[in-house]
Amino acid sequence: MAATRRPAEAVGGEPFQPPDVAWSGVSARLASARRVTTCLPLALLAIAASALAVLLGVGWLWLVAVAVLAGASWAWWTIGRQVRSWRYAEREDDLLVRHGLLWRTVVVVPYGRMQYVDVYAGPVDRAFRLAKVQLHTASAHSDAYIPGLNPQEAARLRDRLASRGEARLAGL
Repeated sequence: MAATRRPAEAVGGEPFQPPDVAWSGVSARLASARRVTTCLPLALLAIAASALAVLLGVGWLWLVAVAVLAGASWAWWTIGRQVRSWRYAEREDDLLVRHGLLWRTVVVVPYGRMQYVDVYAGPVDRAFRLAKVQLHTASAHSDAYIPGLNPQEAARLRDRLASRGEARLAGL
C-alpha cells in the first residue's frame, strides 16, 4: 500500500503563521526611535552636503545630498514596515517571536530551555520609553529578543517567562 502525501499546509500550516496563535505587537514608538537614529543623521549629512555645495560651488555635492535624502526616505518607509513585522506570542509550552520582511524569521523558545531573561534599555530606548526583552538559552542560535516594549510590559514578560521557565525546569 503506497503512502499518500498531504499538502504542506495540511501537515504543518504556513511556517510564519502557525494556526491558533494570538500575536502581540511591539510599540509604534520603536519606529520613531529607529527613525531618529537612522534618518536624522542622514538628513544632517544631506544638509551638510547642500551647504558645502552652496559655499564651495561644487555641483556634484548636490547629487550627494539628493542621494542621501533618497536613502533617508527609503529608510523611513522600511523602518515602519520592519517594526510592524515584530510579533510575539506566549503559548502553553513556548514563546514564539517573529519578524522580518524579506528574510522572515520565527523563533520558538521552549520555556524549559530558557536559562535567563534580561530586560535592556539604552539611552535612545529610555528617551522613547522602550525596553527590550532578551531570552538566553544554552544554544546561542535559539536566543531571541523582543524590542520596542513598554517598560512595564517588558518587566511583566520577563517575570512571566522566568516563572514559566523555572516551572518547566522543575518538571525535568
